[in-house]
Amino acid sequence: MPRRMGQVDESKGLAILEAAREALAERGMGASIEDIARRAKVSKQTVYNRFGSKAELVRVLIERRVDQITAHLDSPGAGAGPEEALAGYARVVLESIATASSISILRIHIQSAAELPDLARTFFESGTRTSRARLAAFLDGETRAGRLRIDDCALAAEFFAGMVIGSHQTGRLLGVDSDLEAPTIDRIAREAASRFVRAYGP
Repeated sequence: MPRRMGQVDESKGLAILEAAREALAERGMGASIEDIARRAKVSKQTVYNRFGSKAELVRVLIERRVDQITAHLDSPGAGAGPEEALAGYARVVLESIATASSISILRIHIQSAAELPDLARTFFESGTRTSRARLAAFLDGETRAGRLRIDDCALAAEFFAGMVIGSHQTGRLLGVDSDLEAPTIDRIAREAASRFVRAYGP
């Protein structure tokens, strides 16, 4: 059975995003639209038609990653309390830090921030700031429900993210710390969530 046009378009869009992620991890913003199109097996015009520019591709990639990181906050699961949702959030953050391609892209954006300030701002606003805002909104909801007691949810979100990330991201960026295997990630995530909930419990 032939696929509908929407299905074809969706598959092309996903192929372009995956190709862009690979190219940016390898070559940074020096990756060309031509290279991305070649990897995705589409024309250069198709890339422009779908995303308009390389900066827009970066923005969409970041937003998709933030959606993955915050998924546990949006749908924590039946009967799950704040601790379980926060542990899930923390686990995905640490898994992202442990992923070579994610660290490569972050390293490249840091290196190119002075030359490409608008792209750096897009990276920060669409990524870190959006992720923190969603975490703060989750904490506000849990406070309103009486499961937590937090006066400043934005500040508490920064505290929790700091507990989770610690020195791990810096170590990975510098290539001097790779001790983020699955058991370590799970232990950090659960410990951070447990301590946070105890600190802000009702």
